[in-house]
Amino acid sequence: MSSDLTFIGLFLQASFIVQLVMLLLLGVSVASWTFIFQRSKALSSAREEMRQFEDKFWSGADLNRLYQELSARPNLSGIGTIFCAGFKEFVRLRKSSTGTNAIVDGTYRSMRVTMSRQVEELESRLPFLATAGSISPYIGLFGTVWGIMNAFIALGEVQQATLAMVAPGIAEALIATAIGLFAAIPAVIAYNRFSHQVEKLENSYGNFMEEFSAILHRQAVSGQAQQPQA
Repeated sequence: MSSDLTFIGLFLQASFIVQLVMLLLLGVSVASWTFIFQRSKALSSAREEMRQFEDKFWSGADLNRLYQELSARPNLSGIGTIFCAGFKEFVRLRKSSTGTNAIVDGTYRSMRVTMSRQVEELESRLPFLATAGSISPYIGLFGTVWGIMNAFIALGEVQQATLAMVAPGIAEALIATAIGLFAAIPAVIAYNRFSHQVEKLENSYGNFMEEFSAILHRQAVSGQAQQPQA
């Protein structure tokens, strides 16, 4: 009895359930790597945008000019969106002659809502990576158990069993676990890494909001707030 022990050969010899498990895991792996590259690019852009904005903001740039420049961008995101939301709300509340505390509180709430949306965007696809990392080994293990079960059932139907007869069945079953681990390990690593990066960005956004609120509070008290041009 001869068997093709290559990956393709073992896949073709596997039972329908094991083949289905392998295809499912391969699909999960492809999707995971796609999202990994997408999230890596998005988070890298967010960090670079954060660095450029902070360099310009803390260099003493005119807030009105900075607002005009950022609000004119068609695809503004990240900390620039938080700044524009806060500055716009600040000017609107100043025009309504609201008290200083109400102005600062309203501005901070506006920035907080915008920050939540930005963080939610940064976290997109991360739940999929977490799910893939959690369940892929179990799906692979299911395929392995099913394949080994079928191998031993077939072995029980012959009078003289040899290792050569059972080895291909066990090998094709173990491939399911291997594919499950192949799908899970990168997903878990990427999820942990990206979650840490999102947390750092969220903390940076929060620190900026506190510092910007303090600046706007001083402007509200002194009555020297700058206003964006319509």
